[in-house]
Amino acid sequence: MSEIKRYILNERNANYGIIEAGDFVFAGHCCRNHGQSLENQINGALDQLSEGLAQVGLTLESVVQIDALFRDVTKIPVMEKVFKERFNSKYPVRKSLQTEFADPAIDFQLDAIAYKK
Repeated sequence: MSEIKRYILNERNANYGIIEAGDFVFAGHCCRNHGQSLENQINGALDQLSEGLAQVGLTLESVVQIDALFRDVTKIPVMEKVFKERFNSKYPVRKSLQTEFADPAIDFQLDAIAYKK
């Protein structure tokens, strides 16, 4: 494996937003538009993911897996609507989980794996 490359340092939280390891790119803690509608939060998370992937020359079409975290997992249809608009039928596999976020303004967050070859 070639060297591991790290992008988007968040020193306060002791993590990176994007890590490139071999043919795979890992994105974590994609979360934006806190306090807005769930649809806006999902779009914001995908915007953040897209911006991070662009740093390594990728797009959403490179994403092979998403872990979607919801405050209320019954809202999955909102995410499915947004994914249909954003992924151009090249959907990743996904897992949806319900969790309690420390910040009450957060209703959605995602982690992703993309393939780079």
